Amino acid sequence: MAIDWAKLETVKPVNFYEEYLAGEGIPVNRGFAVEDLRTTEVKPWARTGANGAFIVLDGTGGTNDAYVLEIPPGKSTAPQRHMYEEFVYVLDGTGATTVWNDEGKKLSFEWGKASLFAIPLNAHYQHHNGSGNAPARMLSVTDAPIVMNLFHDMDFIFNCNHQFTERFSGEDDYFSKEGKLHQRRVLSTNFVADADNLVLHEWKERGAGGRNIMFELADSTMAAHISEFPVGTYKKAHRHGPGAHVIILNGVGFSLLWPEGDDENKTKVPWKTGSMVVPPDRWFHEHFNVGAEPARYLALRWGSARWKSGGVFSADANLADVSVKKGGLQIEYEDEDPAILKMFEEDCAKNGATSTMREFIEKHVAERRAANL
Repeated sequence: MAIDWAKLETVKPVNFYEEYLAGEGIPVNRGFAVEDLRTTEVKPWARTGANGAFIVLDGTGGTNDAYVLEIPPGKSTAPQRHMYEEFVYVLDGTGATTVWNDEGKKLSFEWGKASLFAIPLNAHYQHHNGSGNAPARMLSVTDAPIVMNLFHDMDFIFNCNHQFTERFSGEDDYFSKEGKLHQRRVLSTNFVADADNLVLHEWKERGAGGRNIMFELADSTMAAHISEFPVGTYKKAHRHGPGAHVIILNGVGFSLLWPEGDDENKTKVPWKTGSMVVPPDRWFHEHFNVGAEPARYLALRWGSARWKSGGVFSADANLADVSVKKGGLQIEYEDEDPAILKMFEEDCAKNGATSTMREFIEKHVAERRAANL
């Protein structure tokens, strides 16, 4: 018997995460970047009992997302729990967060502007604004898109009773114990009091005299890092998988983004303190400091050094600062488009800064050749 295909219904595609966004009733910001997270418009968000806005930028590739949460003066959010991981950076304000398991005692810790921490998976938590006069504003990055599209069940995602006690079991020092520093600048911790002023460590291979530290937070599959580079410099172009939310903690500059093989059509994204950009999957990108002080950024991303998630989500630490000519993910200064240096010098001049890159590149390339790299 012949099948009349024209009479059959087509399968209707459903993006459960996008349906979730549409149902929450708060703004959804899209595109390459956000100009200033501190002033992004927020609206009342019933689920949290505060105000919020989603940020779903192109570079996430549908793998993770972000949102801004603003807690009114003297108020607290509604208690929550969820089956997706969440990292939190405090944009402004002071307060405290309470975390607990079903039968466990409540654990509270204080935070301030520039604090960084992670919510233990599926633990109950509640944020409290410690000021009676000013709102507190936070940025969160989560892996909600993957979890929601995998399970497509809101009750399971927000009301599952399972406790991940190997990740969090109510330890008194969970958010206060001293972190452990590992090789390749990796710090395992659950709380950073002041990410804006945290001591960083030299990362010569990335160029520009930059410094860096990597984070493993709350036993998560997501990860984070902070990088800083001096006045009048820029870092080497590199690439990785999707979902690296780059938040500018301090400085003025721009980033260039381009897919491999399309050097003529680079996207230029200007940034300042409070901006955020997410480079698309496998696009080369490069960060430039044209201001009068060191530029520092925080990247909330995939690529845990401990918990490997495979595929495009894995950040291979052994290739991150290796030349593309040797199978790595980085373009060395001597191999980049000469127009990039010229553009940088012109932008420095416009901002009253002085580029030191010609001297730095000459010295850096000589050192690499001497070391046979």
